[in-house]
Amino acid sequence: MEQAAGVSVWPRLEPFLLGALQVAPTNKLSMHYLRRMASYVRTRDGCYPRLGWLMWRHIACSKLQLPEELAWLYFETFDLLAAYAPEHRLEWAEALSQCATPKELERQRSKLSVDTLQFLLFLYVQHLNRVSLRTSLIGEEWPSLRSRSPSSTDREAKITSQNKNWDDQAHLTFVQSHLSELLELLLEPGQLSGSGQVLRDSQVPLEALHGLSLLLEGSLGRGRSVEPLHRLLARSPLQAEAGYSKLSRSFGLQQLQQWLHQALTLNPLGISACLRSGKKLAWAQQVEGAMKRAKIARNTHMAPPGSKVVLMSQVFKQTLAKDSDKLVGSNLKLHRCTESFIYLLSPLRSVCLDKCRNTTVVLGPVECSVHVQGCENVRLICVTGRLVVGGSSHCTLHVLTPTRPLLLPGNVGLTLGPFHTHYPTLEDHMASVGLAVVPNIWDRPLLLGAEGNSLDKGCYRILPPAEFSPFVVPFLMEGDTVEVPGGLPPVYQKALEARERRVQDWQRTVKDAHLNKEQRRQFKVLVEQKFHEWLLATGQNQELDGLIIPPSPSSCSTPTSSSRTATPTTTHTSTPTTTSTAITAAAAAASCLTATPDTAAGHQHQHHRSNGDHVTYRTRPSDSRQPNGSLRHGESPMASS
Repeated sequence: MEQAAGVSVWPRLEPFLLGALQVAPTNKLSMHYLRRMASYVRTRDGCYPRLGWLMWRHIACSKLQLPEELAWLYFETFDLLAAYAPEHRLEWAEALSQCATPKELERQRSKLSVDTLQFLLFLYVQHLNRVSLRTSLIGEEWPSLRSRSPSSTDREAKITSQNKNWDDQAHLTFVQSHLSELLELLLEPGQLSGSGQVLRDSQVPLEALHGLSLLLEGSLGRGRSVEPLHRLLARSPLQAEAGYSKLSRSFGLQQLQQWLHQALTLNPLGISACLRSGKKLAWAQQVEGAMKRAKIARNTHMAPPGSKVVLMSQVFKQTLAKDSDKLVGSNLKLHRCTESFIYLLSPLRSVCLDKCRNTTVVLGPVECSVHVQGCENVRLICVTGRLVVGGSSHCTLHVLTPTRPLLLPGNVGLTLGPFHTHYPTLEDHMASVGLAVVPNIWDRPLLLGAEGNSLDKGCYRILPPAEFSPFVVPFLMEGDTVEVPGGLPPVYQKALEARERRVQDWQRTVKDAHLNKEQRRQFKVLVEQKFHEWLLATGQNQELDGLIIPPSPSSCSTPTSSSRTATPTTTHTSTPTTTSTAITAAAAAASCLTATPDTAAGHQHQHHRSNGDHVTYRTRPSDSRQPNGSLRHGESPMASS
């Protein structure tokens, strides 16, 4: 039977992108056990159509023999995908923060429930990143003469590095290959034989399609609105094609499966489509050097919520800053960014850092999750619903999060630290995505190996207070946030206050020395010399260089060839506000001659929001340090004292 002209169905982006954990699942989530769970929840009170935490814990821990922390991880991850209003999430966060004992916490969790059928399908989707034994051992389709037998650690790292969460072709292949099993999980127990086999005349209830809408959506034709599957199949012509019976209010399993196979196609709003035809972000220069390599595309001008994607690839030795409505609610991927400083100060849906090196990334609040994969020497600063790190080395992660950071296989030398920065609109952005300052459990990571195995805790450390310094966002913006939301943990606040006292003691020592004019001049020269040596020794000069823009005319509507600021619009630009005494002030800070870490913000940029895309994108100068440069952005140079 031919399907209605133009009807297309495709896998939704977010259940695969954000719902599938980026590690091979435990074998306790095999189809055999999920089939038994599907039958169990249909025949027990309090399990269908909503499944509460207590019943899921009973099934997971008593029936499937899963650790309780893993059971909660799956439950909590699914809940993160739910389309709650920000106010609901803030109320939930407040309730959790008031739980003083494990018993009170458990009582609060018991109020949480999820759609039973959708949760079953969510558990099945965890197989997205399952790797065959041959692939995990060899990693190639055919044997190679240079193949070696990898260690278990190598295999775990390979499994993690090959996740398919951002591969929409993999999403389509997964659904096509496993459609029969996905539909089987929606069947009532009476539709199965005594041996658990699907009966030939099995029927899928109409209401069960709401569960399948977790994974599938579609439209009636090109340019038509996107709708979940159950709404598409509420139309009479399509119901007839898919085998719907008004008498039984159900679809024939075989005919529904055949119709879906015919209608399934690649997501027209997915990553592949964004790379192929997404709207590009133009720069003032795209003709030489590192700028030519960068590629940025987005579909935010046309995609509905849940399908907004922004891709940034191969940003090399750049300082990039963006605060735009085009970023709000988008799923962002930073791919192979190297030796760059990236500020994306808008509320986001999710973020993935993939194969980035020697880069600092500062994000606005991220509603669902931030995933760091295959990165090296990356400094990440963010507020997020969840942090996930896998296959990464020597990264420093300053996070505010209400969930336990998830550490996957392949990590080496990670450092977890408290969130330690702010910008003027941060608290407004946090409220807009439902993220509060408490609970904040950044320092209680959960280590999850492939197939549910445990990992070595030696892959991470908690940042020692003696190494802590606050971070300064170097842009002028309008807003009310003037300090780190929620403040610093007491041990870090005390360490900062102790360092400030040492600064004051040194200032007092200098003052009591009663230097004459010539001595003060010599002392100033010495301090500046030591500061420059410190900049070069620590690599902090690169951060300063990224914020320096050569003088340009006040009118920037037509960028010149010498301009390092690019914006697609002609209404606003981002320009630095520099002072001739900036380096002197920075040198004083580095040598304990300033009062507080906030002086590290001496170099700031006017940062405006326009209706269009607003991007500050500068190539760092290759020449030596400018004598009238500016204070570095980022961590206070007082850290060297």
